[in-house]
Amino acid sequence: MNILTGNDLATGDVIWWTGQGWSIHVNDAVDVGEKAAEIAQAEAAARRVNEAYVIDGEQDGEGSIRPAHIKERIRALGPTVRLDLSLKPADPNAGNWVI
Repeated sequence: MNILTGNDLATGDVIWWTGQGWSIHVNDAVDVGEKAAEIAQAEAAARRVNEAYVIDGEQDGEGSIRPAHIKERIRALGPTVRLDLSLKPADPNAGNWVI
């Protein structure tokens, strides 16, 4: 599964392509297949995203999406040193991810 991520141009937030727009919740991401470069270019031109790129993603048995690589898992959840600053994802099991 290929998912598209980047940073919101206005806020700097980590964002994920949903098929219709961007979300701060990785579980909203969709498989972009081979269209990642095309979507990233169009969104960058519209000044909605900075440095969009494709990453490997995976689905668990319940259909929740998460990044396959540890670096992207950390980006999805936020700081690891102060949990009070980390993102509260839509996926209630995100805190249980094995990093």
